[in-house]
Amino acid sequence: MWIADQWKDYEVIDCSKGEKAERWGNYILVRPDPQVIWDTPKNNRCWKKMNAHYHRSKKGGGEWEFFDLPEQWSIQYKNLTFQLKPFSFKHTGLFPEQAVNWDWCSGKIKNAHRPVKVLNLFAYTGGATVAAAAAGASVTHVDASKGMVTWAKENAASSGLSDAPIRWIVDDCVKFVEREIRRGNHYDAIIMDPPSYGRGTKGEIWKIEDCVYPLIKLCAKLLSDDPLFFLISSYTTGLQPAVLSYMLGTALKDFGGTVHAEEIGLPVSATGLVLPCGASGRWEK
Repeated sequence: MWIADQWKDYEVIDCSKGEKAERWGNYILVRPDPQVIWDTPKNNRCWKKMNAHYHRSKKGGGEWEFFDLPEQWSIQYKNLTFQLKPFSFKHTGLFPEQAVNWDWCSGKIKNAHRPVKVLNLFAYTGGATVAAAAAGASVTHVDASKGMVTWAKENAASSGLSDAPIRWIVDDCVKFVEREIRRGNHYDAIIMDPPSYGRGTKGEIWKIEDCVYPLIKLCAKLLSDDPLFFLISSYTTGLQPAVLSYMLGTALKDFGGTVHAEEIGLPVSATGLVLPCGASGRWEK
């Protein structure tokens, strides 16, 4: 397992009965987590000192209960700063487990010792975008949500990257890739973190098990003659590391290189356990 264990401003304090208690900077949030199916005593005081609690509804969805939490605050990861705010469906605007991939991508970019063009698809609030830009890459950030792209710009500015070579695109990722192929554009590295399910701006249905492999094959056409890496992440439990590995290996077989895939996780302070947070597959030349 690849473990995101370099955080100082974030930690999973404890997990039990379908919930996790997390520290985000100075604030403690309790949120549901489908991986936490064990039932251990909630003895840690964090369970009684929470600043906000997301309650899942039996009918689907849920809502936040706030005790003492600002509308927005920031946390740091190494040289990056992220703006956080609780919003619909339990999210805060950041997936901390992805830090293990940010570090890997940053290292690949820095060690390339050449200009690197990165395409980040389903780029959300830009964690991977700002990490890649801070490492020296030029980045094309693509997400279908205008609000998420605006949030990502805030994270770039907070991280001192307002003037970095980042291209911000609000678009359907598949359609953008198809247009880039027609334009003849190429990238040295591709990052994607696709959702399990989604709808496009014109009602297009995205189901990851049906759509992700065709998209990987399309993206292979965008790789440069000397590609650096291809990273795909998924929180969908059905996409095991082996599945990610096979998809990358078959779609990119003409490029050679190697593929590795693992679960990714976050350490749990109170118990020494590691909370599973999906999986990632990495192809590298």
